[in-house]
Amino acid sequence: MNGPVAPLGWWPVRGPGFRDSWSRAGVGVALLVAFLLLAGCSVGSIRPSPPQPGRTSVGSPLVVLPAQLIGNFLVIEAKWDRFGPYRFLIDTGSSVTLVSPALVQRYPGRGVVGAGAPPLRVRGAEGRVVELPRGSLRRLELGDARFEDVEVLLYDCAPLSAHLGVAIDGVLGFPLFRDTLLTLDYPGQQVVLRPTASAAPMPGTTLAFDDARKTPLISLRLGERSLLALIDSGSDAAFSLNPVGTGSRFLAGPTPGAMVGTIAGEREQRVGRLEGALAVGDQVFENPVVDLTDELSAVGGGALRHFAVTFDQQRDQVTFFREGRGPIAVPPLRSAGVSFTKTPAYWRVAAVVPGSPAQTAGIERGDLVIRINGEPMAKWDLRRYEQLVATTEEVAFTFLAGNRENEKKVKTFALVP
Repeated sequence: MNGPVAPLGWWPVRGPGFRDSWSRAGVGVALLVAFLLLAGCSVGSIRPSPPQPGRTSVGSPLVVLPAQLIGNFLVIEAKWDRFGPYRFLIDTGSSVTLVSPALVQRYPGRGVVGAGAPPLRVRGAEGRVVELPRGSLRRLELGDARFEDVEVLLYDCAPLSAHLGVAIDGVLGFPLFRDTLLTLDYPGQQVVLRPTASAAPMPGTTLAFDDARKTPLISLRLGERSLLALIDSGSDAAFSLNPVGTGSRFLAGPTPGAMVGTIAGEREQRVGRLEGALAVGDQVFENPVVDLTDELSAVGGGALRHFAVTFDQQRDQVTFFREGRGPIAVPPLRSAGVSFTKTPAYWRVAAVVPGSPAQTAGIERGDLVIRINGEPMAKWDLRRYEQLVATTEEVAFTFLAGNRENEKKVKTFALVP
């Protein structure tokens, strides 16, 4: 192993927190690929600070990038050569940028990181350590914004692409945008980049953040208590809560869910509905559904989707804007009781929610699903499956064992009322 491993939480690389449908309010519990996430991880590096671009230039006062909202993830598309378009997630909870090996091979950087550089050691939520190769990307263009000599980690995005149903070329970490104003406009389904010199007072709730670890940490209010939380656009959950010292009380749960995948393993998920309000500045979530964690608390995409969120890293502040000022209601968390790892041809059961109708139906980990409601898996992406679980009372899964097919109809249910 090369170099020291930083203590857990040193530079949190939380994301993408891909949970296969369950984490999004109003949709089903089904988790996702246990081998791909960086949720709740930390990294140790021989460098004094996480990778960041060598040079950033923004060619227009306003760079507007259309985005797709897939689950609770914003996916942007960029095209600067004949090989594109390229698609990226933006993960404010990550202190590093991950890109596919093919992209680095096409645009090898001129940075100090190159062939033969030691890999970066990443510790997962369960404490196990894996290594990711390091590289340098010569150019990355997002509209009129250009990033040069970006230090990256090389990452196979195929499992993530299969999960989201679109080809993904990378996950862009928070430090990449150090020299821009970054707006994640979830309701408008767009990402906006501006030069930092154009900063002006913005409407909404503005909070200071601490980015000493190269990711944005803010203070939340839970009842009469304050807690530190990461703004994590790479998590599909609304909130991840470390309950230690918070005096948390629950209206429902906590209850076991499926499994939460990390880059180095899995952990059992526990979810519940808090009694009382959780406030992000003066933006209030009434009795929110939270995913319990023993790591750093976080505000994820399930909460961020209500806002246009603007990050100003030069001034260490973030602004949350939405139409309306009333409390935000959080609907029940529905589930089909199963989680999957995905390929275009089949989905494999990764976990079954204990005591769920899926478990009663005899579904087991490792089972292969080849059709949902009679349609082949190629016709099902994350958005369509989420919508199905959110709106139907029953889902028909067709399983393949050897050369035998077996259909099982499973009732959906409110995992957290």
